[in-house]
Amino acid sequence: MRPAELDPLFVPITSYSGIGPKIADLIARALDRESGDDTRAVDLILLPPHRLIDRRHRPGVAFAQESEIVTLSLHIDRHMPPPPGRRNVPYRVLAHDETGEIALTFFNARSNWLEKQLPLGEKVLVSGRMEWFNGRASMVHPDRMAREGSDDPFPVIEPVYPLTAGLSPRILQKAIDAALEALPVLPEWQSKPLIDKNGFPSFGDSVARLHAPRDHSDMDPNAPARRRLAYDELLAGQLSLALVRQRIRALTGKPVRGDGRLREQLMAALPFHLTTGQIQAVDDILADMNSEERMLRLLQGDVGSGKTIVALIALVACVEAGGQGVLMAPTEVLANQHFATIMRLLENSGIRCAFLTGRTKGRERADVLEKIENGQAGIIIGTHALFQENVNYYNLLLAVVDEQHRFGVHQRLRLTAKGAAPHMLVMTATPIPRTLVLSAFGDMDVSRLSEKPAGRKPIATATMSIDRLPEILDRLRNAIDAGRKIYWICPLVEESDLVELMSAEKRFEWLKEHFGTVTGLIHGRMKADEKDTAMQDFKSGKTRLLVATTVIEVGVDVPDASIMVIEHAERFGLAQLHQLRGRVGRGDEASSCILLYKGPLGATAKARLSIMRQTEDGFRVAEEDLRLRGEGELLGTRQSGMPGFRLASLDVHADLLETARNDARHIVHEDPSLSSERGAALRMLLHIWRKDEAVRLLRAG
Repeated sequence: MRPAELDPLFVPITSYSGIGPKIADLIARALDRESGDDTRAVDLILLPPHRLIDRRHRPGVAFAQESEIVTLSLHIDRHMPPPPGRRNVPYRVLAHDETGEIALTFFNARSNWLEKQLPLGEKVLVSGRMEWFNGRASMVHPDRMAREGSDDPFPVIEPVYPLTAGLSPRILQKAIDAALEALPVLPEWQSKPLIDKNGFPSFGDSVARLHAPRDHSDMDPNAPARRRLAYDELLAGQLSLALVRQRIRALTGKPVRGDGRLREQLMAALPFHLTTGQIQAVDDILADMNSEERMLRLLQGDVGSGKTIVALIALVACVEAGGQGVLMAPTEVLANQHFATIMRLLENSGIRCAFLTGRTKGRERADVLEKIENGQAGIIIGTHALFQENVNYYNLLLAVVDEQHRFGVHQRLRLTAKGAAPHMLVMTATPIPRTLVLSAFGDMDVSRLSEKPAGRKPIATATMSIDRLPEILDRLRNAIDAGRKIYWICPLVEESDLVELMSAEKRFEWLKEHFGTVTGLIHGRMKADEKDTAMQDFKSGKTRLLVATTVIEVGVDVPDASIMVIEHAERFGLAQLHQLRGRVGRGDEASSCILLYKGPLGATAKARLSIMRQTEDGFRVAEEDLRLRGEGELLGTRQSGMPGFRLASLDVHADLLETARNDARHIVHEDPSLSSERGAALRMLLHIWRKDEAVRLLRAG
């Protein structure tokens, strides 16, 4: 149950005067909530303004600069309504102060309202953006107007909040004011030493300062009130992860203790030696699985760093110990590829593998399910179908989940229900900056593969304007004649009137005119068997130029593909460009990547393309991406399940994240059920930041 003290913070915003379901939905959109029904007072309280309007600047009409926000004390001289029936003509009000004259301009305004707001002969305070036309001063739709000496509100410092089409600033401000009025005095959940060391105000004072900043210094993310709220948000996130970690690890894992025989056989069959990083990761994973405490580990490795072989060694160790391991991939293309690779490496091992996806049907499916249940299948590879209710495991010891930013806390808990609490290894080939690893995977231990396997050659990366297409075609013709394989990436599947980008389908037709039947096409809207055929044709060499959308971004492995062309590279994020580039350079040939752009380039796009030319280090790319775009956009928090923060900013508050992680682990160690006085206050913190899942975990024991 939520503590009664928090009830005022969880009233629906539709209970406020003037906010019906329609306005509530608009507010929800501005707050990034699902719907108006789901939006509460607490969401308004924690909405930070993104800028400030300072209305203290009063230069007088003659001294106001173009585009400046100014406040003027004006004498109203004359109203000039548009002629009847001419609604496209603006309504003008002429006024003056001691320095000069100005026209206040309004479009589609009601005469009676303006006459009331700006009465003839009266002194009026007006604030807005200044404009000059042919030496004459003008202000279009002033933001604020009030008669001098009246009781009309005229805020001198005004916070500005994010809006959405159809939502007026005044209505949003009114809703925020109503929520703030109801904010109760809450017990302190932060420790006294931390508060003293950082000079943090209380939660209530911090919220008050957030919405009533005195000047621009209060908007600084390092201002004490902002840092306090950022720390609250980070601690709530880290505490919920620590509680999940505690819950997952409370279920005793089965120690995986094989005799090493099958592993030795696998190592002998490998056509390469493991890198130092791979050996260290294998040692860490096997040590974790040897314990009765469940493993919960993130294996981070750049594109082509050899994560799959590390996971396979762990899976083989489970078979040695008389158990089973599963490898779950996000797409059928990637699952198929893993299956083919693993079957090849285990050819003479005697280990039986099974393959299960949503497309496995009928007799074949029944056969696979039987082998999983009776233990004949030692290693099972597939998609999320592996964890549906009708899949029963004989003795599941390890779950490996590949390439899943989308694999969040809830899914980790769901997996726990399968088998007798399997060990868990989550892999990602999208290098994630350390701060984001802590915030999204704070409940996990981390292994990082930073070297490329021996023999991998660097990828030469060049940026070229789309105007040089004829030159690129000549290069590609020579490459195809020399038997090389090429990817050509487009950002869209089909043409759009809204965005002037070359679609994959249109580019395919155009390239086919030049290169004929060696041109292939693959995109996300194709049926699964069509995609399989397109990939097979490319692998076999039937096609040599594959036009694709980002469907090939993750995990597609064609070792002899050595050229990558990315069209409209300026439209892609850094991490995505890096992932795409990683599809080449996987074989013995020297590889190249051409980033085609359409100018002129903005500063961020220029910086992105420059970083791609400078480095192949995915971890550096990820850090630069975080710097350029901020964590909210980095992996697309909505789509990826990565945390999007309201008040915390990982590039500014990285020091607080480290403290929050340590604090959360200490809290859970000292007070695992949050039953102390501070624990009760921390439960409120979890509710306030909508970490109800963590509170339910506590109730479930």
